[in-house]
Formats: sequence, structure tokens, C-alpha cells
Amino acid sequence: MSSSLSPSQYLENARIAPEVFHLRPDYRALLMVVTNIPPGPSDSVSESILLSAESSAKLALSQTPVTEIPHIAAWREAYKSFGAKPQKTRNSLEALLRRAETGLPRVNRFTDIYNAISIKHQIPLGGEDLDNYQGAPFLIRAKGDEKFVTNSGGEVVTENPSPGEVVWCDDAGVTCRRWNWRQCSRTALSDGTTSVLFILDALEPVDDKALNAAADELSTGLSKLSQDVKVSRRILRAS
Repeated sequence: MSSSLSPSQYLENARIAPEVFHLRPDYRALLMVVTNIPPGPSDSVSESILLSAESSAKLALSQTPVTEIPHIAAWREAYKSFGAKPQKTRNSLEALLRRAETGLPRVNRFTDIYNAISIKHQIPLGGEDLDNYQGAPFLIRAKGDEKFVTNSGGEVVTENPSPGEVVWCDDAGVTCRRWNWRQCSRTALSDGTTSVLFILDALEPVDDKALNAAADELSTGLSKLSQDVKVSRRILRAS
């Protein structure tokens, strides 16, 4: 990791602004720092996990319209609460679930694993490359002058979030817009990533037991990649 912070310091210093909980008092973020992940392409293990996730997604969608799946419906309401249009900017779980019917993307081993777990447990789950992270993560409602660096048409573009938008940040700028919609290019995972900050987002009706079950499976799956993998985690909630 490029920062001087240790995994425990990332977690201890992470924070969520009170105004976020004013929007959704039921919100919880489970942060997980995983280090020493051996890079590698998609393989038979990650393929098996993805196929299982695709099957579970197709079953869920055959029984319930995607917008009526309880956790997706909760996130659509959360987006509306700060002015976002959920039909235009979908939360990461909904976007991934909609892709499952035609096939989830195959990226690399650990990305495939966490995408599959997001689908299986129906929890938004994102990852940040800690080697490109600056300071501890924090979640705020944007003023509107924060910097968000992304790629558009093959070029690097700097955007500003809308005032009041819920954004994850580090000391260098916005790392993810609209809670769990779009990640910045600076901290995006790559085939060479070895240290990751995972963020699992939960609203009611997902309880702490279900949230921890998803984290347990993610931790177990990544730990199987190498005995050197180290995992630390913490849940942030309204006090």
C-alpha cells in the first residue's frame, strides 16, 4: 500500500458523516481491507462461483421483477432521497443483477469472486485499489466542488458530484459517486491489484447477520487464493 496507514488504521479512521445517516438511519457499511491477494486471471474456481451466482440471479428474477427485489427497492428509494434518478443511475447491485441474465463479466479471479458474492447475497459490493488510495475512506454528502476523475471516450475527465449527492472519498477526491454507482478511475481495481478496500453497503431489510454472511464468504473465498492473504474488517453504523 502506498499510504503509511496500516489496514487497522484504514478501518479505525474511516468515517461516515451524520448527514448521511439523516437520509438513511438504517444504513451500514461493512469495510474490509484485504492484503497480499495474488493477482491472476479468471480461472475454473472463479468461473464456478460466477455460474452459481448467475443461476441464483436468474431464479430470483424469474420470481420477482428486478425493481421489486427488497434490497434493490430500498436502494432505489435511497437514491431518490438525495435527488438521483434510479432509472438512470442504477445502484451497483441492480446494474450487476440486470447483467446476470445474459452473463456476468469475467474480469479476474478476485473481481469475479466479489461480483458473484454481491449477486448471491444481493448486497452492493465495491472494491478500491489501496495502492492508489490516499488516507482513510469517508462517506459524505457532497458540496459540489469535489473532484471525481473518470474516463470518457478514452480520455481522462474530471467531474463534480451534484450538491447533496452521497459520495465516498479519500484525501485526494471522490472515489465513488452516488453511494455505490460509479467508481473513479484512480482507485479502480486492475489485474495487478494486490491490496483492496471492499465496501459492502446495507439498508433494511438486510440485517447484520446477512451482511456478515456476505463478508464471511468473501473473506473465505479470497483467503483460499493464498495463505498470505490477510483480512481485517469493521462495520460503520449510526451511533
